[in-house]
Amino acid sequence: MKILHTSDWHLGQSFFTKSRKQEHAAFLQWLLEQVEAYEVDAVIVAGDVFDTGTPPSYARELYHGFIGALQGKQCTLVVLGGNHDSVSVLNESKELLKYLNSHVIPSTYGNIEEQVITLNKRNGDVGAVLCAVPFIRPRDVIVSEAGQSATDKRQILGDAIKQHYATLYENAVAKRNALLAQKTTNQTNLPIIATGHLTALGVSQSESVRDIYIGTLEGFDAGGFPPADYIALGHIHRPQKVAKTEHIRYSGSPIPLSFDELNTQKQVMLVEFKEDSPQPDLQYQPILTPLEVPRFQAMAVIRGNLQHIENVLNASKDIANATPDAQVWLCIEVETQDYLTDLQQRIQALLDDKPAEILQLKRVRKQASKALSQQRNVQLSELSVEDVFEARLALEEIVESDEQAENAGRVERIKGLFKEAVFSIQSNVEDLQELETTKSSAESAKEQH
Repeated sequence: MKILHTSDWHLGQSFFTKSRKQEHAAFLQWLLEQVEAYEVDAVIVAGDVFDTGTPPSYARELYHGFIGALQGKQCTLVVLGGNHDSVSVLNESKELLKYLNSHVIPSTYGNIEEQVITLNKRNGDVGAVLCAVPFIRPRDVIVSEAGQSATDKRQILGDAIKQHYATLYENAVAKRNALLAQKTTNQTNLPIIATGHLTALGVSQSESVRDIYIGTLEGFDAGGFPPADYIALGHIHRPQKVAKTEHIRYSGSPIPLSFDELNTQKQVMLVEFKEDSPQPDLQYQPILTPLEVPRFQAMAVIRGNLQHIENVLNASKDIANATPDAQVWLCIEVETQDYLTDLQQRIQALLDDKPAEILQLKRVRKQASKALSQQRNVQLSELSVEDVFEARLALEEIVESDEQAENAGRVERIKGLFKEAVFSIQSNVEDLQELETTKSSAESAKEQH
């Protein structure tokens, strides 16, 4: 049984106003080639198929075009909803795609049995059982109650996610045993695979990753995962193991979604289970092979003073090989203690009609932790919401009593309230996006009738 684990496609992403359409189209074509070359039995997309809840039409065309092109390759497709995905958008074609050997699981809401999927090999034999877990929205697994503290909410959500995994795994074991009893395969055992779209504790994130449990659950303990033979995760864009465990993996995004991801080799994970399987009470040892994804768009980060930046631009092989129709995208970080009002013009002059375009320009100060009053020359676009909050909080003289010091302290409680406020705003935005998508779909249906 061979499975390709990928995630975080973010189809439709606008990267500093630049479309990623050509990159995504090239990646999907490359992925189809890997399916054929390695005779893959199933492709698992562990969330964030789209970049927004209202993806542009070309992003939906890429998505459905890939599913169409996958037909005839005897390969099953499983698509899990992510925190960027709209449940209603994924639901639109879910029922139709069932007839195209594709399973779409937008959310955990609904029939639990539909989230336990039998994966077949190319020859039609049963090859594995999948616990298909998408992004778990708190409202789908818990009911908030008045008076709950931030600690209570974290504990309740963590327990609810753990319980959801346990329930699915119990159903998967029962399905596996039934399939083995029915002699649907010559194997003495079947691997059980699980998925997820969340932040596991201790992972390395990147700038493009949005915290999805701000104020409630900052990370899920790997000990809460079930004893599945392989766990395919999404949401973190850097490929990595979880808790130093080989069989719990993030595949990472297939293309760099922020400039700080350029130092990471993008990949998809080929997972192979041999037929000489262990007894049902023992775990498989899958063979894991990372398949490196080519870079489809030339991008670079250049740091230093103006002279160093000029030297790097002149010596860049990517720029030398670029064309006006396929330019290099640049992030320039200028190290300077002076505020240069004409910095943009100076950097632009260094390009000197070179086939390159500056998408992000930053000023880097050696003492990056200065208070907001010392950063009056920094543009707001260079700061995150958290940066502004931390800097503003640092200006306050907050005196804590002995009683407050024994508890969480005023500063920590203020930070907790801030995180909960951001979480509430993001949740409301997601709900509004989903509502707008539902209204739009309803209006379209009305017009057709």
